[in-house]
Amino acid sequence: MDVKGWHIEKTVQRTLKALESNFFDAAFFSDRQTLVDKVMGFVKPKMKIGFGGSITVRSLGIVELLKDKNVEILDHWKQGLTKEEINEIRFRQLTCDLFLSSANAITEKGEIINVDGKGNRTNSTTYGPKKVIIIAGFNKIVPDINAGLERVKNIAAPMNAKRLNLSLPCAETGHCHDCKSEGRICRIISIMQMRPSETDVSVFLINEDLGL
Repeated sequence: MDVKGWHIEKTVQRTLKALESNFFDAAFFSDRQTLVDKVMGFVKPKMKIGFGGSITVRSLGIVELLKDKNVEILDHWKQGLTKEEINEIRFRQLTCDLFLSSANAITEKGEIINVDGKGNRTNSTTYGPKKVIIIAGFNKIVPDINAGLERVKNIAAPMNAKRLNLSLPCAETGHCHDCKSEGRICRIISIMQMRPSETDVSVFLINEDLGL
């Protein structure tokens, strides 16, 4: 018996039920192709499509697939952009047609946690875009908000700081120091306890360990 798979399934089932009770559209996908097909089904010609700073979303190849569509891609991770161009893209993401992101943690009580440095991702997932899709691997599921914040501080943030080669204490030690560094990336905490009343949010979970 695959007890690990059984445990993941039970955890996901609890989480999906809680997300739905909090008015989120929620679904679980056993493989990435089915998930990608579902996401691409929301894409319409001439859409403005924005991306949060998400390794999860990019690992699914969605950005590359959209390059063959008649859409405008608002991607501030695109190579060669100036600081001004990056900020302009972030600003335009706030009112795009479709915003794709992940979450730092999703609780079994149906809450979505994101921690941001600038606020573009936290803002774009809560208000502005016509449609928001949050994609997360089962590894992002935690029991509650406290566990979610702990995950951000001592798992996601240190690894992101290391990935970005930032001169921060957590990038050296692998855990949070609640630092006062000028380059600190944990400045804004967003907790969606329920779907924002004016924002259409779907949460798509996948049976993979994805992202940080």
